[in-house]
Amino acid sequence: MLKRQPIFPHVIEINHQAGHIIGSNVYLVYDGDQWLLIDIGYADTVEEVIDLIREMDFPLSQCQTIVASHADVDHIQGLAKAKQILRTTVTAHPLAAEALRRGDRLFSFAEIPAQNIDMELPPVEIEHEVNEGDRLRVGELELDVWLTPGHSSCQLCFRMGDLLFSGDNVFRDGCVGAIDAHHGSDLPAFVRSLQRIRASDAKWLLPSHGPYFRKEDRLLDAVITRLQRYQHMADFGTCAAEWPLMDQWEQELMAGKRPN
Repeated sequence: MLKRQPIFPHVIEINHQAGHIIGSNVYLVYDGDQWLLIDIGYADTVEEVIDLIREMDFPLSQCQTIVASHADVDHIQGLAKAKQILRTTVTAHPLAAEALRRGDRLFSFAEIPAQNIDMELPPVEIEHEVNEGDRLRVGELELDVWLTPGHSSCQLCFRMGDLLFSGDNVFRDGCVGAIDAHHGSDLPAFVRSLQRIRASDAKWLLPSHGPYFRKEDRLLDAVITRLQRYQHMADFGTCAAEWPLMDQWEQELMAGKRPN
């Protein structure tokens, strides 16, 4: 049997348990023999993840569900395979569920023609749809479901005591999940989601990539300020709310002003 190395009581992160990076973060939340997974990663790492779970002496038959934090391929490509092995259910936000049921490769970033990205995304049935204010239960534990759109329209976070499983909202270095119009990114919503996290009394953030870290208001303030600027920058195309330079240029043209 493999010794369990929880990062917090009732929480194991699979990369941390393995001692090396397998892929995006996969969180195993457990109480007694019952457990659930938050995300699963790519299809080609599913067997390694499940082997680790088996070696930690978790009964595979006691997996309550696999929860999709959102519908990006690096988090969910392995859902169909893992569901078949574990004989369990899948839980997701309704917008993610719609995309996952049809195997939508564009929505999930499995297909990006301009970058020659072309990955399979097996469709998968979603048994449970959750939204803001719902709760996930495993044993005696409860996780509050937060809808935190911005990076993706279906991005979910999960609050359990002092912990917030924070998805792709923010990482320890101050980076955030990709901002992309094809993905349905929404900068004003992203700012609001980060402000919500900042205002919460959660003590630890457990992101979908990289190490977990203590919530620091100074870091979040800097990230929020940066994304507020993004709303007014042409760099972010249709994700931006406006491009002030165009208004300035129109005023200059009307006034007959020329560059100095």
